[in-house]
Amino acid sequence: MISVKRRNFLGLMGGIAACPTIAAAQASPPVMGLLTSANAENWSRDAIRQGLKEAGFIEGQNITVIAREANGQVDKLPALAADLVARKVSVIFATGGPVPTRAAKAATGTIPIVFAYGGDPVADGLVASLSRPGGNVTGATFIGASLSSKRMELLRELVPKATEVGLLVNPRNTLAAGQIDDMKQAVQALGLHLHVVNASTAAEVDMAFKTMRQDNVDVLVVSVDPIFGFLLADQIIALATQNKLPTMWDARVQVTKGGLISYGAVITDTWRQAAIYVGRILKGEKPQDLPVLQPTRFETVINAATAKALGLTLSPQLQLMIDDTIE
Repeated sequence: MISVKRRNFLGLMGGIAACPTIAAAQASPPVMGLLTSANAENWSRDAIRQGLKEAGFIEGQNITVIAREANGQVDKLPALAADLVARKVSVIFATGGPVPTRAAKAATGTIPIVFAYGGDPVADGLVASLSRPGGNVTGATFIGASLSSKRMELLRELVPKATEVGLLVNPRNTLAAGQIDDMKQAVQALGLHLHVVNASTAAEVDMAFKTMRQDNVDVLVVSVDPIFGFLLADQIIALATQNKLPTMWDARVQVTKGGLISYGAVITDTWRQAAIYVGRILKGEKPQDLPVLQPTRFETVINAATAKALGLTLSPQLQLMIDDTIE
């Protein structure tokens, strides 16, 4: 014979089981650890939230986000990654170059890791291949086919008298050699001269601009690198403005800050798609079954105020090539 107390308990449990909403409310939401080499900017956080939402997760409601930011001090990343692992996060979202993902991989071989950055994850040792990542890591990259020819085509249209082209490269980046080779071909095809300048610190960026002044560089292409795109972007933009040097970037983010022009992938897609992967993993899919995502949308963005300050006129042909103008 069942007691009154036991009968009430069974009735309560049956009521919860019959009401998924109440049952879900009893469970703690999954936790995503956000591991970044710099500060996560608003545009990237917005893109992450959008991706999570598309996957059915809303921060503060059914998912918790814990952010650990290295603020440019990459030597802190191993400790930050270890902290996220100790907190038993459900998944780690790593961004700001390959180093955060490497730190996360070193800290755990079981917690899923999803990256979003501009690089070659195979060359960087993050995954076995793009189609079959293997292990506990996958993600999205905004590096696709070579874009050097298109970037030079835009610069040639914007600054038709330019003959000396500078390429700012971080020699420590695994993409450096490939970007130099691509740019050499693009520049030579137009009958121009290429000047490769190396930098990986703020002091070296200063020296790079001094070198370019001595070499009478007419236009500058900033290679794809998280150091240039995030940590040193303001410095590069300020020096380009000071030296009246038309500069090509790989993404609109730097153009909104005062850079002249960009051509590249819509990088908010990269962060959004990576966040969708986070949602899919939380729903039961495995990282090794999710191929690394590559860009499908590209855009040309120009800063009209910067162009005017440089005395540049947008030809009708160039205007047709531009997707968005920052006023």
